[in-house]
Amino acid sequence: MTSGGFNAGHTTGHTARHTTGQETPAGLAALATCALKPISQTEARSVSADLRAMTKAEPALQPRLEAAPVLREFLVAAFSLSPYLRDIAVAHPALLLRVIGQPLGALLEETIFEARESWRGAEVSDTLLMERLRRAKRTAAFALALHDLARLTDARDSARLLSRFASAATSATIDHLLLGAHRGGKIRLQDEDRPSDGSGVIVLGMGKLGADELNYSSDIDLVVFYEPEMLGFADILDASDIFARLLRRLVRILQERTGDGYVFRTDLRLRPDPGATPLAIPVEAALIYYEGRGQNWERAAYIKARPVAGDLEAGERFLKALRPFVFRKYLDYAAIADIHSIKRQIHAHKGHGEIAVKGHNVKLGRGGIREIEFFVQTQQLIAGGRSAALRGRETEAMLAALAEAGWIDGRTRDELTQAYWFLRDVEHRIQMVRDEQSHTLPTTEAELKRIALMAGFADTKAFGEALSRAMRTVERRYIQLFEREAELSSDLGNLVFTGQKDDPDTLETIRGLGFERPQDIARVMRTWHNGRYRATQSVEARERLTELTPRLLKVFGESRRADEALLRFDGFLAKLPAGIQLFSLLGNNPALLSLIVTIMSAAPRLADIIAAKPHVFDGMLDRRVLNEMPERDDLAGRLDDFLSTARHYEDRLDRLRIFASEQRFLIGIRLLTGVIDGSRTGRALTDLAEIVVAAAFRAVRHEIAEAHGEIAGSRVALVAMGKAGSRELTAGSDIDLILIYDHDGDAADSDGPRPLDAARYHARLTQRLIAALSAPTAEGVLYEVDMRLRPSGNKGPVATRLPAFVKYQREDAWTWEHMALTRARPIAGDPDMMSTTADAIQAVIREPSDAAVVRKDVREMRVLVEAEKPPENAWDLKLIPGGLVDIEFSAQAMFLLASAQGQALPVCGLPTMEVLEQLGPSFLAPPDLALLTQALALMTELSQIIRLCIDGPFDPQQAPAGLVERLCRAGDAPDIKVLESELRRLTKAVRRIFLALVTG
Repeated sequence: MTSGGFNAGHTTGHTARHTTGQETPAGLAALATCALKPISQTEARSVSADLRAMTKAEPALQPRLEAAPVLREFLVAAFSLSPYLRDIAVAHPALLLRVIGQPLGALLEETIFEARESWRGAEVSDTLLMERLRRAKRTAAFALALHDLARLTDARDSARLLSRFASAATSATIDHLLLGAHRGGKIRLQDEDRPSDGSGVIVLGMGKLGADELNYSSDIDLVVFYEPEMLGFADILDASDIFARLLRRLVRILQERTGDGYVFRTDLRLRPDPGATPLAIPVEAALIYYEGRGQNWERAAYIKARPVAGDLEAGERFLKALRPFVFRKYLDYAAIADIHSIKRQIHAHKGHGEIAVKGHNVKLGRGGIREIEFFVQTQQLIAGGRSAALRGRETEAMLAALAEAGWIDGRTRDELTQAYWFLRDVEHRIQMVRDEQSHTLPTTEAELKRIALMAGFADTKAFGEALSRAMRTVERRYIQLFEREAELSSDLGNLVFTGQKDDPDTLETIRGLGFERPQDIARVMRTWHNGRYRATQSVEARERLTELTPRLLKVFGESRRADEALLRFDGFLAKLPAGIQLFSLLGNNPALLSLIVTIMSAAPRLADIIAAKPHVFDGMLDRRVLNEMPERDDLAGRLDDFLSTARHYEDRLDRLRIFASEQRFLIGIRLLTGVIDGSRTGRALTDLAEIVVAAAFRAVRHEIAEAHGEIAGSRVALVAMGKAGSRELTAGSDIDLILIYDHDGDAADSDGPRPLDAARYHARLTQRLIAALSAPTAEGVLYEVDMRLRPSGNKGPVATRLPAFVKYQREDAWTWEHMALTRARPIAGDPDMMSTTADAIQAVIREPSDAAVVRKDVREMRVLVEAEKPPENAWDLKLIPGGLVDIEFSAQAMFLLASAQGQALPVCGLPTMEVLEQLGPSFLAPPDLALLTQALALMTELSQIIRLCIDGPFDPQQAPAGLVERLCRAGDAPDIKVLESELRRLTKAVRRIFLALVTG
């Protein structure tokens, strides 16, 4: 057999592949070709003699073998290659007959059923159970090995079926032990016929057992927890001792070698702090441990955890409670380095520094199975908190999910999937030789030839080439994800920051990198490396920073005004409460360094946000984030995923804040880097606000209903006003809201434990919503809320019934309130009420008004705004004469004037640009309309960037150089003077157009 690729001799989709529940292959007796060659002719002759002896012991074998010469050829080769399988066949020829004559699917289903039911019967002793389980294991292992070697099944199905058998054997043993303890008066079960059901005893399969990926001679990793109140202990203080005795018996039943062999070597050491804790731990104590002391390797381990025995429903409850520990709200980026350090420790301990063939460990060595698993699990830890699709257990399925989510490309997925099953196939063959839990290839040519032949290769050369290709592929992909060597001895030159004096060669290196004040930069670097900031106080943080320093200096040095940008980064580090998260992130994602430079040179406000909440950078790990805006539905789906593990109301509010702050940051990054413009930024920020506010509103309504019940026939609509209504939010915007409600007739009080009348009920609902959005929590404020645009402003009730709202708008509202109403838009609540409210608002605006009064009121309102809120400087693009307020007032005036003239109106709540495009032609000459829309587009772009990058007024003389440069680029101007000249031209024109419109 030739080796065209590293999977030569091992296909991942055999035509005769068997999957239980699918079409059953013809079986061993119908083999058309033999996939194996014997290890030697001498061994072949010896096996042939054994086969003749078997036919004498089991006469029915003779006609079977005579009728199937290919089968006989296969068995000679297989038994010559595997002493373990040969010994079973010699000792149990009836089993060989059964395996030959029965399809694998039916045989394995029977065997798994026998194992699961082996605890049943009158007075089943430990010894009898051990005998039954060992016979079943022998059948399963013998049948699977022969079908696998014949290529009638593959490593995937072998692993899955072995895992099913292990779960059945473990379940049977647990049922046996629980029933014995019940009959001995130690515990009290709910049902003797189903001992595990409702018992609260949780047996989790970890690692390959949990993922349905057991290898041929695998041990099984189990962790056992229990809910004490479910078992009715005669004395709860005895619980720990009772379980210790039961689990020692479990290990003996499964693991002890007898004349029938063993079932599975069993390891209980993955429980919390195994050196200091009992073999089984109460659920509450386990959850306290993981929440308070759980480590990153334990998080990685629990990705694959699965209830395999005991009370399966309790097991699922436990894993659901543990999910926030495994899949964090936001990533502790130190986890990446932490997991990689585990891999380095394995390398150091096992001595696998190079890829070889002879003596190489295909599991733990370089390019081995563990590197593929770590590759997958690390990225699951990164992204699983936000994406439920990335919380799966199986390696192949998660490689596909990572590709689907854009974390890896399709080629990486295919290469690693193919390599994974090729290496698993080799691992199985290593273990099939003598049923040893080994992952190491032989060191001698003769024994290596045995593995090569079992894997279907012609010789060791072809096998070695295919294996090396596979492992090099894995190593390359693994290195791309993990390995970042220290770079201080880099090609950049000397970079030494120890001692008090500057190293002359280091200063020269810094100058050569593009810095004008190398002494100042060297002083800053010494400050970092001496641990004078909180962010650099830990040894681990300084180690990460040391590795990062050369690349960091290089990227900052390439920026305009590099010294200023790096000194701002220094100020940012000084405020950072801890640095290891950020340093680990940047060390593992070099492309993000250039983004940090952009932020430091242009956007101090974003830098402050990162310093206060480093987790906002989490989203930058999604490779697609800078190239595309997520659709609104996609964003809502991500939020639902993120909220799915919230444990209570306060946790949900914190998660809303985390999600919103991260997504606002990502929207800002897209604007800063020019991926989206100012108008798309406004729409994106508004979409985000709507999704988050709607989620908060649902949570608040649920809380209110829990405390106060519901009002019969109550319907609610939450209406966005101002820039939230017109989809034009900017960074840092508050949101203007009105709550409108209605109910059927004279509603009774709410039906909950603390009833409220309708008015108080909806007022309480509104107040809770305001608190949910604007109250500071550990994760900050979600949105500042302004409700002054409700009827009667701050003097009116916080929630208004729809008939009263309509009556007020028709009879008492001022013109400016109708101007505000042109931007009103329901964003959350009951769909029918949202539609009814939108129709009512549109009807109010459609009612004709006096055009002269509208013009006079708009003009006077603008004068009042100028008097009460004068512009801070010429760059106050909102308030300057001819600025955004003039344009917005123009659009709102057109709305009301069109109504006065009986024209068809747009729907309320459109962006200002769309209102101008729809109504402008009726009121403005084409050149004036073009000027107005040009001014709106430019000022929207500039104001969005300014609001994103800095707090407070913009002064070109004091602003960061990067911000000035970004504004000039947005305005298509060579420098700030030209941009200011263009703004003066446009604002002068806007003021003229506005005054003409409102003067008539």
